[in-house]
Amino acid sequence: MNREERGTDRRRRFETLCETLRPDLLRFAFWLGRDRQLAEDVVQEALLRAWKSLDTLAEEGKAKSWLLTIVRRELARSFERKRHETTDLDALVTAEAGVLAAEEDSALAEMRECIFRLKDEYREPLVLQVLMGYTTREIADLMGLQQGAVLTRLFRARARLRQELGLAPDAP
Repeated sequence: MNREERGTDRRRRFETLCETLRPDLLRFAFWLGRDRQLAEDVVQEALLRAWKSLDTLAEEGKAKSWLLTIVRRELARSFERKRHETTDLDALVTAEAGVLAAEEDSALAEMRECIFRLKDEYREPLVLQVLMGYTTREIADLMGLQQGAVLTRLFRARARLRQELGLAPDAP
């Protein structure tokens, strides 16, 4: 295979990867950053970084974890570079932004509000597990934590949600 064919194959492989994983990357970035435009920008930058370092991806089966890690780091970089406008969370939930689109359901709206109020350290592993389907081991690897720390954060996130929703008397 000549150089041009390798380049075409590499580009095709990357495009296929992006097409299938982009919705998950956007959802993840949105849940972490709470802003649709920021999520789109972060994912775009992350995909550029991923393209440049595609050769470091040893196994395509680990592409999702690899890309989520890049998105997470890119989001952190974006906050280091500049201060972003804050969004009124109540207005966002009330407006039912496109990313949150669903039939009018007060219980769902209340759950979203509670999830957004969680501290980042609790919200991120919860989103990775519940929305993205990751195991605690995969979350630990992505976040650079011990599996026990992830389990603790998941427990505390759920306990806090139960408390806020009036389903439990107290939470840590």
